[in-house]
Amino acid sequence: MSMNIQYAKTAPERAEVDALSGPTVVEFGTDWCGFCRAAQPLIAQAFQQHGAVKHMKIEDGPGRALGRSFRVKLWPTLVFMLGGKEVARLVRPGDASEIRDALALIDEPLAQ
Repeated sequence: MSMNIQYAKTAPERAEVDALSGPTVVEFGTDWCGFCRAAQPLIAQAFQQHGAVKHMKIEDGPGRALGRSFRVKLWPTLVFMLGGKEVARLVRPGDASEIRDALALIDEPLAQ
């Protein structure tokens, strides 16, 4: 699977996210957020070697249940999950290497 480029307006239920198998990154943010837009090239670069990781890009905001269940306070927040359990979290990542490091905790990089 590849990186999603648009935030989903409708979020799944938390139970659905917790039931996911395999490596997953849940990204919370919005299209209009400057920090979110600045992070997109970094996220894309990091995902290049992790094509098997599921990427869920969820629009967040006040009253959005999924973001609140993960206690999201700032955007973008990336939650790295394996088998429905949170393994790592990055808030406003500043470079691709920290995203790659977190991805390596949940997935093996693709051979090049």
